[in-house]
Amino acid sequence: MSRKFKIALKALLVLLVVLAAAALWKRDEIARLIAVNALFSEEKIVSNFSNMDAAFLTVDVPRGDGPASLLPKGTPASLPPGIEDWVKERQVTSLVVLKDGKIVFEDYYLGTSSDDLRISWSIAKSFLSALIGLLVEDGSIRSLDAQVTDYAPLLMGSAYEGVTIRNVLQTSSGVKFDEDYLDYNSDINRMGRVIALGQALDSFTAKLVERISEPGAAWKYVSIDTHVIGMVIRGATGRSIPDLLSERIIIPMGVERTPFYVTDGEGVAFVLGGLNMTTRDYARLGLMYAQKGKIDGQQVVPSAWVEESTAATAPTTEDEYGYGYQWWIPKGATPGEFMARGIYGQYLYINQRRGIVIATSAADRSFRDTGVDDQNVALFRLIAESL
Repeated sequence: MSRKFKIALKALLVLLVVLAAAALWKRDEIARLIAVNALFSEEKIVSNFSNMDAAFLTVDVPRGDGPASLLPKGTPASLPPGIEDWVKERQVTSLVVLKDGKIVFEDYYLGTSSDDLRISWSIAKSFLSALIGLLVEDGSIRSLDAQVTDYAPLLMGSAYEGVTIRNVLQTSSGVKFDEDYLDYNSDINRMGRVIALGQALDSFTAKLVERISEPGAAWKYVSIDTHVIGMVIRGATGRSIPDLLSERIIIPMGVERTPFYVTDGEGVAFVLGGLNMTTRDYARLGLMYAQKGKIDGQQVVPSAWVEESTAATAPTTEDEYGYGYQWWIPKGATPGEFMARGIYGQYLYINQRRGIVIATSAADRSFRDTGVDDQNVALFRLIAESL
């Protein structure tokens, strides 16, 4: 064996050892990256949506030691024809319907159960809306018209300089952010890889420097605005979102099971979509808003904030969904009709006048198809009218 060959062989062995050590050191990051890439795959999506803590960094949102708020059983409802077909077509995993604070229908599908802590996706945004309303009320945040950089100075020099808190609540920051879930290189998917690799969402956000419009000039739904809301809350209070949400919303609301957030590598909660709860506990948020901020007789969220945050500010045409402060308003909504919604078929529909709350989760890989949202809202309205 020649001397050169021996040297080359030794170099190769050293390289293999280094690569093996690096792979071991980065094992968790690699596992999370693989999980992100397979998160929405047909064979794994249902299980993934109920077990996000198996693949990602997480932090609990303590529920406290008190009892769960009451969700008594009401007279079982006979839901309209077509529900079973809808459940199959839309890959629904849970459906809970409340009438006047009582459960009149509850079922779980595709092997899931009532105890599953389900990923909220953008339903999480509406929890953050409730929290910021409380901080405005108590003076921790002086005004919705304050600059986000007043509380999140890291964003100085980014596309968020000159943006107000109201702008990000309404997703009218003007920041350029590609939210195409089907494009591997979109901003939203790059953000997913930041989480998977244990990197920092704050730094990722601060690097966004391009705008498509001036702040407040046009409405465009971009989820990164919600992360900025979280940065503002942390800057205003010096506390984490899980701690604050626990104290101000989760414990007073009386959830059944301890929720958790997916986090980035610095332990910062993924507030724009990383909250995980049972479907009944999502329904509790809906019930609280159906009762104008009250649950179990306790005023948790100011009634004025409930009204203000669920009123459409943009867009304003009858053939579009309206948007308030991290809440959606369906086309042609009646007063007191609004909802939270997340990708792949997560919904929390509220109709205050009829006393109806509908919480549903799904693993609908066709959720972007034309007319799917309209079909789902039409069904929710049909359920409400039938009760």
